[in-house]
Amino acid sequence: MRIVALGDSLTAGYGVLGQEAFPDRLEAALVKRGHDVDIVNAGVSGDTVADGLARLDWALADGADGVIVELGANDMLRGHDPALVRDSLDELLSRLKDTHVPVLLAGMRAAPNLGADYAARYDPIFPELAEKHGALLYPFFLDGVAGDASLNQADRMHPNAAGVDVIVERILPSVEALIERIKSGS
Repeated sequence: MRIVALGDSLTAGYGVLGQEAFPDRLEAALVKRGHDVDIVNAGVSGDTVADGLARLDWALADGADGVIVELGANDMLRGHDPALVRDSLDELLSRLKDTHVPVLLAGMRAAPNLGADYAARYDPIFPELAEKHGALLYPFFLDGVAGDASLNQADRMHPNAAGVDVIVERILPSVEALIERIKSGS
């Protein structure tokens, strides 16, 4: 089973060794649990949702049985208009839906320093679009890691190897739900 992890630096593994990156650690955890799966690292540091949309065909060129979408952090950090983020993510999910490939959308949340108004417009994007497109939702990719200095690199934005392990542990049930969708053909 081939699952493409389409994302930004959080997927690509910025600042950690290749085998410590999210896709590698996720694949190892899934194999340990008995799944025959290949997690493809289609993460590009610095990518926004629009960038991920622009390279979607490339990311899926070798085929995919499922896709994990982890994008939006760079849009938020750059203060991009949430309406534009929503439009790009809506288009990306529409295109994936047209391929009939099951999707797990990994959500993001606005940083507190962006203010309550920005968060009110940004945070609902992920659950609303997951529901609209019938995608599975993991509400917050950095759950349990964001804000914990011991789980992040010195930049306080990118998880260290221990942080990646926490992400994998927490997202694992959602990825197994994606695998079940793939197996059932729904």
